[in-house]
Amino acid sequence: MPEPLKVLIVEDEVLLAVELGFLVREAGCEDVGHAMDSAGAVKLASALHPDITLVDVHLSDGPTGVDAAREIAQRNDGVVLFMTANVKRLPTDLAGACGVIGKPYSDKSVRRALTYLAGCLREGCAGGPPPIGLELSRDFSARWGVDQFAQAG
Repeated sequence: MPEPLKVLIVEDEVLLAVELGFLVREAGCEDVGHAMDSAGAVKLASALHPDITLVDVHLSDGPTGVDAAREIAQRNDGVVLFMTANVKRLPTDLAGACGVIGKPYSDKSVRRALTYLAGCLREGCAGGPPPIGLELSRDFSARWGVDQFAQAG
């Protein structure tokens, strides 16, 4: 059985962070830590080397999630996934993130997205189109061969 993927949660609302941690574990991943601001997120990502970092746009130090995500994506081997109600605030390149799940999200959509991303990371390619609720960036869609499923469907 493969090692569980390590997931870092960057969310300033404590109850949401705890709930995400539960969903991460339910999806068979390991919750390696939580950060509430951009500096803490970058520091933890550098120290823990998560496979996936879940990032909100608005953090305790303001709308700094995009900057933190860009820095984490550039410095680390893992991928960033935005979890935000502020999808319109994201740049077109998603700051190097693999994608976004818009809030409000369902427990089921988060678990499915994490399972899907785990497969993409382990195999280096997608096993099908992304689940409902997960919007992949153009770069990661191309990297994981997702475009072929859109054309086939």
